[in-house]
Amino acid sequence: MKKTILFSACAALSLSMVACGGNPNKAKNAEAAAETKAEAKAAPVYNVIDKPQVDLATLPVDKEGYYVIFDGKTFHGWRGYGKDNVPAKWTIEDGAIKFNGTGGGEAQKADGGDLIFAHKFKNFELELEWKISKGGNSGILYLAQEVEAEKNGQMKLQPIYISSPEYQVLDNENHPDAKLGVDGNRKSASLYDMIPAVPQNAKPFGEWNKAKIMVYKGTVVHGQNGQNVVEYHLWTPQWTEMLENSKFSSQKWPLAFELLNNCGGENHEGYIGLQDHGDDVWFRNIRVKVLD
Repeated sequence: MKKTILFSACAALSLSMVACGGNPNKAKNAEAAAETKAEAKAAPVYNVIDKPQVDLATLPVDKEGYYVIFDGKTFHGWRGYGKDNVPAKWTIEDGAIKFNGTGGGEAQKADGGDLIFAHKFKNFELELEWKISKGGNSGILYLAQEVEAEKNGQMKLQPIYISSPEYQVLDNENHPDAKLGVDGNRKSASLYDMIPAVPQNAKPFGEWNKAKIMVYKGTVVHGQNGQNVVEYHLWTPQWTEMLENSKFSSQKWPLAFELLNNCGGENHEGYIGLQDHGDDVWFRNIRVKVLD
């Protein structure tokens, strides 16, 4: 699906014609200026890549009605973001998915990169456990799309987080990101760079934390260690305002703003992802209940 984002100049053009008193030459000049201004504000062309999805019928269902999307032994249903295979930096260790860090931040090396479960969920409840290394940083992404955008005449794969809200995974005590952002909105379980998790009840690095993410008809709740810590509502004026006050604003990052403001695309659905941020991180007991 190919999209081109354009900002309308119609209102500006109409006002210009009134101001020109109906003079056709001035109106034409105003029209040309408006078109030039609109082109200058145009965001990059982008594609949403649609690949085959996993049939949920191939997965086990537990006694509480959750699909078990990681069996503790295999990567059935998982692949790299923008890839057809599981990158080598992702392994299975003691029943958990582990990213073996490079120490290079968001390096996204060829044998690394983010991991996604290859099925798009719409209304769902995700539960899992995670632990992070000392000074580590990662994230859980949801409603994600695989997006490529034009750069220097070529289509390039874009980061997963420009289309997906992020549940932050962090060693709050030792990673500097915990002190950045506003009011702790980059600490564990926060909606990254937008809403802080309250109360902040994360366990220290090396200990398992329990995460929950519920998405239902636009309402999103983050849970951490048995408590709901974040609630917000997608596709609302408030959501747009939050984006405008973040690093993903329409001025700072037009493509991210467009994708996140309409996250989940036309069908309001997307992938669950685990982030390669260059640090060791583990995930286990991953299950999803479909709420449709």
